[in-house]
Order: sequence, then structure tokens, then C-alpha cells
Amino acid sequence: MLRHVTPTLRQLDAAAPDKRIERRRADAVARFFDAFAPVEEKWRRRAATYHLIIASIYRFIVPRGASVLEIGCGSGTLLAALEPSRGIGIDVSGAMIERARRDHPGLEFVTAAGEDFVTDEEFDYVIVSDLVPYADDLIAVFRNVASMSHARTRVIVESYSALWRPAVKLAELLRLKPRKPIQNWVSPDDVRNLFDLVDFEVVSVQGQILFPWRVPFLTTFLNGVVAHIWPFSLLTLTYWVVGRPKAKRVREEAGVSVVVPCRNEEGTIDEIVRRIPELGSGTEIIFVEGGSSDDTRRAIERVIAANPKRAIRLVPQTGIGKGDAVRCGFAVANQDVLMILDGDLSVAPEVLPAFYETLVTGRADLVNGSRLVYGREPSAMRFLNLLGNKFFSYVFGWLMKQRVKDTLCGTKVLRRRDYEQIAAGRAEFGEFDPFGDFDLLLGAARLGMKIVDLPVRYHPRTYGRTNISRFRHGVLLLQMSFLGFHKLKVVPVRLR
Repeated sequence: MLRHVTPTLRQLDAAAPDKRIERRRADAVARFFDAFAPVEEKWRRRAATYHLIIASIYRFIVPRGASVLEIGCGSGTLLAALEPSRGIGIDVSGAMIERARRDHPGLEFVTAAGEDFVTDEEFDYVIVSDLVPYADDLIAVFRNVASMSHARTRVIVESYSALWRPAVKLAELLRLKPRKPIQNWVSPDDVRNLFDLVDFEVVSVQGQILFPWRVPFLTTFLNGVVAHIWPFSLLTLTYWVVGRPKAKRVREEAGVSVVVPCRNEEGTIDEIVRRIPELGSGTEIIFVEGGSSDDTRRAIERVIAANPKRAIRLVPQTGIGKGDAVRCGFAVANQDVLMILDGDLSVAPEVLPAFYETLVTGRADLVNGSRLVYGREPSAMRFLNLLGNKFFSYVFGWLMKQRVKDTLCGTKVLRRRDYEQIAAGRAEFGEFDPFGDFDLLLGAARLGMKIVDLPVRYHPRTYGRTNISRFRHGVLLLQMSFLGFHKLKVVPVRLR
């Protein structure tokens, strides 16, 4: 049920003076946008490139078919561009809402201020686009947002950088931009603080748009490449903050599927089954065997026969590479929590309960093992491998705008529903990752999922030889870095 509260004059007279002043300011903003509504389309055409980039970035973050609430929706153009399964837009301007209802009859629009609007519904995404400069009571806005959020809601706040304040004023003087009643210049740190006040946490922060005009090639190059390189990244026109509700730390029992990609790992199969603990409401072990030259497959068949009380399965891999093996295993998994454990036992199975606890208590959407916290045995990781791991962790952490210290650790844990969302958006990145790590990390980052590192100790192999070629796979990782940069930085601002 939708409900919003507009105080009466009698209520305002009885209210504290500051509340009456706030309402007068809100009414002034509403009157401005009511008067602005007839010419809004003309001004939008003048800044068409800017609005196209904004819509493109939102479409990259918000998957089609999500339920979306937009606070400060204006004429509803952005909300409609997201193609939500359920879309509600609210705006303080009745004239803007009339236009939105006329132009987008498949969506629902309500005349209300963000400080007043509440509904019993909970949304997958709440968009606060270009609203914070005009709001009177941002705490009230975000409290209402929190009340309309479920545990997996993502809130996206996008606004102007204060560094552009003189340029905005100049654009208004030159009539390149409409003169609007901006009241607040809110920084990303201010948004972080507002999130803290309503028990939200920041997932990522990044600047976007360095050049809001259309010049073939130059627009994409400046906004997709230069805008993400320091110090130019400090000069971007807009900032984007993605947040989520803080975990309530309520433990939720779930079943677990442990996917073990293995190729030439005959000597570790028995030990893997013996050491993987029973987790949650039940644990299945899925061995994905990738055309071994030793007796790995036969060893798996023997361990299945020797452990009839445990849920153990063998899946022959039809493709090539660990990434394909992970996808094969996840495709047949029966449980809600999906885990990856490398068949070489370089990460001990005894750490899996810590991964499980971190996930089911809501502390993370994707738990990523990090081998670069604790000390390592000299033979566990070669020096060049260590340098490569640190380099690529820095690169991909920068790309994802989340702290990920070790992107190449094979142990990762996430929910099935999150994996399915990542897989549904895989077309944005393509089947480019032979390892499977970046497929998950980049997909999770794109969807605003919270990635948390969990320190693990890295042990040397006790059987066989590594399947990784330092130089050949290093070149491949460089190619993936460039592709990841293109997909996460260039593609979102491409005019489409």
C-alpha cells in the first residue's frame, strides 16, 4: 500500500519553526519544477549527451526486470529506460508526475516528497538520482528508503561533485543549463555518513563523466578512460555511491554445494572428501574432472563408492579450463550456498566453515579467499607468482572499486541466486575468463554486491604439478585486465 503524508496548514502552524521553514522550502522546490515541466524536454535535448550517459550507467548497474523505486523521478524518463518489472517513481512536482504518467503508462508515479513517501513494498533497487541537491531533510529521505529495502536492496545515489559548482553556475549564466534551486552540495563522505545513520553501508564509490558533450570517439575516450585515471578522476562531474543495508547478523541455515575442479589430482581426492566438513543443513561435494592423464576419475569413483552416506558426485567436464569447470559444477549444484575449492588442497578445506559463516550471517554477498595476509611457506608460491598476484589484485580492486587483496585465490563462496544474477549478465563481459575468478568478481562488482576478503593460509602442493603457466597465463591476465577495464569503465558510459 502506498502512503505519503503532506502536513496541513494547521499542522504546520503547530509544528516547530524549523519544520515550517523546511516545508516552505519544499513547496518552493515543487513550484519551481511545476513551472519547469513544460520546458523540461527542451533543456533535456540541450544536455542530451549527459542524460544518455547517466541512463547508460544506470542500465549497466540495474538489471532488467528488477523492482525499482526512483525518488525524484521527474518526467520518468530514467525509470522507464531501466525496464523494471515493477517501477514506482515519486516526485514533489505534480506537473512532472502528470507528464510521467502520460509518457510512461506502464509505470506508477506518485506526487510526494522523499521525506514523506512510504510504501509497504520493498524494492530491489532504490535510485536517488540528482535529488540530494534539492532535499530538505536527507535523514528523513534515507530513513524512508531503509524502510522500503529488503536485505538485498541496493541504493544508488548519484549527484554533482562540489568541484563543478563554479562550472554549473557559469553554465546557468550562459543558459547552457537551467537555473535550478540547488540547496545542498553533498559529498560522497556525506552520503556515507547518511548511510551510517540509517544502518546502511557503502559498497562502492566512483566518479563518472568528465566530458558531458557529444564528440565522436572523444566523448567515450574521456569519460570511459581518462575519467578513471588519477588525477583526472578527481575532476569528474558526478559521483555514484552504491549502498546496501548492514547485515543484521542473523544466522540463516542453508545447504552447501562444494565444487572441486580437478585435473590430474588423483593423490588428493580421498583427502578432500575426508577433510571437507558437513556444513549448514547439508553438504554435497561435486568433483568436476577435466580430462586427467592420471587416474583422477577412477579415484573419484572409488571415493563415491566408499562413502555412501555422503552426497558426492562426479561431473565429467566437456569444456576446457577451471572457469568452465566451475560453471559446469554450479549448473548441477542442488544447494543454496555455492563454494569453490581447488583440487590441489593449497587452501585447507577446514577453513570452509568460516566462509559459510561470513556468507549466511549477511556480512558479504561474495566471500573471496585471500592468500596474501598470512605468511607463506617458501615453496607454496613462487616469487613471480606472488608479484603477479599482488599486481592483478591491485588492478582488479581498482576496477571494481572494492578492496580485494587476492583476486586469484581459488576459494570463493556465494549464494546461488547471486550467481544466477551474475550468469544472467555474463553477456556484458563474455566467456573470456578461463579461471572463473574474474567472471565472479567483475559480475558481482557490476551488480553492487558486497565482496569481502577472508584470509586463508596457502599451502604447497603435496601431489602432482601445477596446471598454471606463469607466463602464458600472465599474458592472458593482462588481456583480461584490459577487457575488464573496457567492460567496467568504458561500456557503462558508451552512448547507446
